[in-house]
Amino acid sequence: MTARRILEVAAIDFQVWHFLMPLMRALRARGHGVEVAARDGPYFDAVRAEGFTVHPIPFSRSLDLRAHRIAYRALSDLLKRERFDIVHGHYPVAGHLARLAARRAGVPEIVYTSHGYSFLKPGNPFVRAAMFAAEAVAARCQTTLFTQSAEEARLAERLRLAPRSGAVAIGNGVDAARFHPPANDRERADRAALRAEFGAEDGTVVLVIVSRLVAHKGHGPLLAAAERLPEAHVWVVGERLPTDHGDRIDDILAAARARLGPRLALFGARSDVERVLRAADIFVLPSEFEGMPRTVAEAMMTGLPVVATDIRGTREQVVHGETGLLVPVGDAAALADALGRLVADPGLRARLGAAGLARARALYDESRVIARQIELLGL
Repeated sequence: MTARRILEVAAIDFQVWHFLMPLMRALRARGHGVEVAARDGPYFDAVRAEGFTVHPIPFSRSLDLRAHRIAYRALSDLLKRERFDIVHGHYPVAGHLARLAARRAGVPEIVYTSHGYSFLKPGNPFVRAAMFAAEAVAARCQTTLFTQSAEEARLAERLRLAPRSGAVAIGNGVDAARFHPPANDRERADRAALRAEFGAEDGTVVLVIVSRLVAHKGHGPLLAAAERLPEAHVWVVGERLPTDHGDRIDDILAAARARLGPRLALFGARSDVERVLRAADIFVLPSEFEGMPRTVAEAMMTGLPVVATDIRGTREQVVHGETGLLVPVGDAAALADALGRLVADPGLRARLGAAGLARARALYDESRVIARQIELLGL
């Protein structure tokens, strides 16, 4: 096998550290030269510490055309100066500019992984049309298209956004060695200690959401549903990134604090999400839009039943009535009913959680997902 020089491209350092590092490590372990381009930030300290070369590119996640032109020029200069065999773009803005710049620089293999097409998000129809037009242009540059969900792969093919070879759904993998149910006395004691720290007494059912703090993740409907479940506690894990442009939820969280009192715990960003999941009882993600959320796979791998919205990507992960429950987007009453079923029935929670764990181990084990990508790329 010939060693290849590969550039992974994402918008921000957060995406690289949390989502791309397993693939980068696996490619490097196979003898390839792996570098990364993204907007610089604090997470890159850890990336550099692992020996990866980082190329700071001033990507913007907003609809700022001037900022996009600046980022495109910087990336084009990098690709002209450094000869890469493969450029692999991720996420809408960075993935779009990476494909255009790589095509212009004559990079022989141009790969794009869609983590959820922007033109599919709810919102202004004119903005969505512009996003689709931009995607149609960038799609002509790619030689390989990966999506996370099979539904999105078939959609890309119907909309002619895939190369002639078609689109391949690769799923979204998680580290099974890190995310798993409590497996020994130490982890069971840790679960009890974390619950006690946040006021969840024996018999209390803990609902947990792990996501960025933006409105489309569904915190509003979840917290409204929690008002109808006085016996349940809600743990909110995550932060709002400086580059996030989704609607803020500060007012929603403040109002929920007043109504739910000690039943609501705001964890902020955590590096030990696996501990929090092991200490919870039900995972909730009532998003309006997703590609294929990794947090759902993490929860399933931890043995938690999942309550989520019936949307593209998530409904591929959660089998309704078998590994969790699906509800309509924005329907707090339906969400409360679904959560209420699980809160009241520990046997149902156990059955759905066990089935979800088996499904996650079969489909979302990170080592298998990455191995398939590497095989498909011939690396």
